[in-house]
Amino acid sequence: MKVVHEKNKCIGCAGCTAVCSKFFEMDEERRVTLKNGVKRSDGKYELEIKELDCLQDAVNICPVQIIKIEE
Repeated sequence: MKVVHEKNKCIGCAGCTAVCSKFFEMDEERRVTLKNGVKRSDGKYELEIKELDCLQDAVNICPVQIIKIEE
């Protein structure tokens, strides 16, 4: 399972960092970064995960729906 984040579409609301700081943090450009995420060729960032932890909360709170969980 993995979490995928489209950083280039982030509006900087920081909701995901509030509910899931284990995986997300704000960068110097006021956009959220997926901690330890690896940039893919399509520009999205992904991180392999074993458990959802707080990630479903981050998916649910994101107003622009740029956080996805993939099997």
